[in-house]
Amino acid sequence: MSELSFQPLLFGGDINVYSVARAFHEAYGVRSVAYGKYPSFPCHGSAILDYRVCSDNEAEEAFRRNVQAVSGEFPGKTILVLGCGDSYVQLAAHCRDSLPENVIAPYISGELLDTLINKEKFYQLCDQHGIDHPATFIYDKSMGHHFTLPWGPPYIAKPADSVAYWACGDHSLAKVYICQSWEELLESLDHIYAAGYQDHMVLQEFIPGDDSYMRVLTSYSDRNAQVTTMCLGHVLLEEHSPHGIGNHAVILTECDEDLERKIKGLLEALRFVGFSNFDIKYDRRDGKYKAFEINCRQGRSNYYVTGAGHNIAKMVVEDRIEGKDLPFQMTKNRSLWRMVPKQVAFKFTPKQYHQEMHALIKAGADSHSLVYSKDASLKRRLRVCKNHLGNIKRFDQYNKVPTEE
Repeated sequence: MSELSFQPLLFGGDINVYSVARAFHEAYGVRSVAYGKYPSFPCHGSAILDYRVCSDNEAEEAFRRNVQAVSGEFPGKTILVLGCGDSYVQLAAHCRDSLPENVIAPYISGELLDTLINKEKFYQLCDQHGIDHPATFIYDKSMGHHFTLPWGPPYIAKPADSVAYWACGDHSLAKVYICQSWEELLESLDHIYAAGYQDHMVLQEFIPGDDSYMRVLTSYSDRNAQVTTMCLGHVLLEEHSPHGIGNHAVILTECDEDLERKIKGLLEALRFVGFSNFDIKYDRRDGKYKAFEINCRQGRSNYYVTGAGHNIAKMVVEDRIEGKDLPFQMTKNRSLWRMVPKQVAFKFTPKQYHQEMHALIKAGADSHSLVYSKDASLKRRLRVCKNHLGNIKRFDQYNKVPTEE
């Protein structure tokens, strides 16, 4: 293979980073450089990553310093910067126009990004573009306990600004609060603001249905703000642990042209570029899909796209490095993605999907982000096995076996 003209530079240390690095390695045989805050699994010790620990990784000064360092290490190559968490994407978007000349950060402007990641403003855009979302109330700290909601429990509470929320550094904060009573909602709000968060909270009606009513839509928009790839995933299982709630564990790809074209229209109207990731839930009460949020990046479960045959690294390289004009495509083939062992996948997903899951596994249309034959040293395999055992224990503790309806 001839020497590559680019070098991937990733920011983060979780499964999102590893999945992106794996996509680059599968497509081009390249070892990505990655900066993360901790020497943690799955990135630390991986053969497909040059993983570097930087304790102040989310600070702008450190971000610029690390980009500059890698730019200098590979002076004859284009550095592709990809953030694998909201804080890193925010840094990349705001710094993109002042990075070294050989660096490409394929993101929208910082101004547009700040609008989209604020859930309050995102829902306003959804209203303008005919995209349904759950009934929503924007809560301000000044309201205290003096407000009412036009729906009953359970109540959903989540931060309008997730970057500011996690910057509080309080590990007792939950990703999302599902409050079974009015009193629990008020207690949760009090706890959140006592932890130091000051922005608005988004309070929403709970949409009924288990994990299998969830959908995830990953899209790539090229340098001309044209959507080139869309891959819709039918989520069959999510994590329910306090800090992992909502993280996807099993996804089956599917296609819904009406939904995907509606989202495509929003992205192109906004002149969006790069990866986007929508969390969506099907509401059986009115037969509509309701958008929860947009992530202006690939999601942590992004390998479901690569596993379905649309390598996410190739999307960026063919667009930004090779300058190709790519045709629009929706993923229509069925494939299965997992972040958990098979026994967990079958124990905690509805039985109605098991026949197809078995068939896809038998056909080889099944993938697991961490199971990669080219990153399989004995030490690595033992660590992946430990991860499997941890998932078995965690899902037994926090998830319920589905009952037949």
